[in-house]
Amino acid sequence: MQLELNGVSLRFGQVEALRDISFQAQSGEVTCLLGDNGAGKSSVIRVLSGVYAPTSGSYSIDGHAVQMSSPRDALANGIATVHQDLGLIPLMSVWRNFVLGAEPTVGKAFWKRIDVTTARTVAVQAMSELGITVNDADQPVGNMSGGERQSLAIARAIQRGARILILDEPTAALGVKQADIVLDNVVKAKARGIGVVLVTHNPQHAYQVGDVFVVLRQGRVVAGVQRNDVDPQTLGRLMSGTDG
Repeated sequence: MQLELNGVSLRFGQVEALRDISFQAQSGEVTCLLGDNGAGKSSVIRVLSGVYAPTSGSYSIDGHAVQMSSPRDALANGIATVHQDLGLIPLMSVWRNFVLGAEPTVGKAFWKRIDVTTARTVAVQAMSELGITVNDADQPVGNMSGGERQSLAIARAIQRGARILILDEPTAALGVKQADIVLDNVVKAKARGIGVVLVTHNPQHAYQVGDVFVVLRQGRVVAGVQRNDVDPQTLGRLMSGTDG
């Protein structure tokens, strides 16, 4: 699967959030979208996830132009976004968060109810595939570490059919060990043939897993480079505008 933005601009009245954004992301590849605060990363995420329609330019999947009006439309096209807040409810159990909004059921009509056994099994198995052992699927998500919560959100997106996974600053609030868990999940998703768009302001983290690097400044793409053509220091200079 390949998604592509071609010449995309996004305006809100007189405010231009994005100008002439073009880049591609595809299955089995990690595309890192880098930029400091205010660079336009959040606006690109919202276009990719169907929250905003481009003011101009085109959005295509596998060469076919698409128009999406919601994240539900995006997911129907195989594109899932894991936002910084993860969409998790801390006081709910692991399994309940995992199936939230897509609960398996048993019974019919008035006797229809959540299939708790299946939900627990699916949640534990999906987390296990990312290397996270869940000893108690009934524990509140709030008891999990930051890396484990990120893993749950990523596993949930993959379980729901994501072929392109957009991760919004997944390591921003994590320590070194927990960030490594998340970056390892990115590598595992790529190995399964899933395309990952890793949105981050951390060039070191991006370089650990990235294949392609797209750098934003002030709502514009200022660089698009392959891994072999760049190093973390150069990425940092491109982000800050001190690249000469």
